[in-house]
Amino acid sequence: MDGLQFSPSAERNKDPILQVLQEILPPAGSVLEIASGSGQHAAYFAPQLAPRHWLPSDPQPELRRSILAWRSDEPCNGLHPPLDLDVVEPTWPVEDERLVQTIGAVEIPAIRAIVNINMIHIAPWEACLSLIVGAGRILQDDGVLFLYGPYKRDGEHTAPSNAAFDQSLKARNSSWGIRDLEAVIRVAEQQGFQCSRIFPMPANNFSLVFQR
Repeated sequence: MDGLQFSPSAERNKDPILQVLQEILPPAGSVLEIASGSGQHAAYFAPQLAPRHWLPSDPQPELRRSILAWRSDEPCNGLHPPLDLDVVEPTWPVEDERLVQTIGAVEIPAIRAIVNINMIHIAPWEACLSLIVGAGRILQDDGVLFLYGPYKRDGEHTAPSNAAFDQSLKARNSSWGIRDLEAVIRVAEQQGFQCSRIFPMPANNFSLVFQR
């Protein structure tokens, strides 16, 4: 379909991530996905996580078009149109009370979880800080923040392939790179989150689960 993009990595990791989300997400409410990328995850997760509502977002117009194309390609119950959301902005569109209550004339429940997959290593560290601060503004006391991607542990890479990947990221942009898991946890704790679960994932990745 017009504008549809395909990510091989999203196709590979969608089932392992879904298994974790099914275990840790609140049973109802809305899930805000930050940096939804191609939209494959959103289209795959939304119908299988019903009755939750899935709110995809991305700051790049071409990726929002791809999300819409994926949304049109499958009967996606609970998947809403993508929001134009840049994580580093001081406020996010979902903080407009009218938008939270209705998107596209469809009433949605309150945001109970925020999901971010494979973003913080391909963005400046400030994006990670903004993500966690924004989650602190939006999520209530029972909210869940889910982060997926590669991480260093105790300052060391968990696999040679991750070390090589980190070098390639920094060669593309010096502000990118695989983050220290402990540093991310410290930032989250400063915003009132506790890291409740760490799931080892395929391909030397981790799922981090934070709760208020």
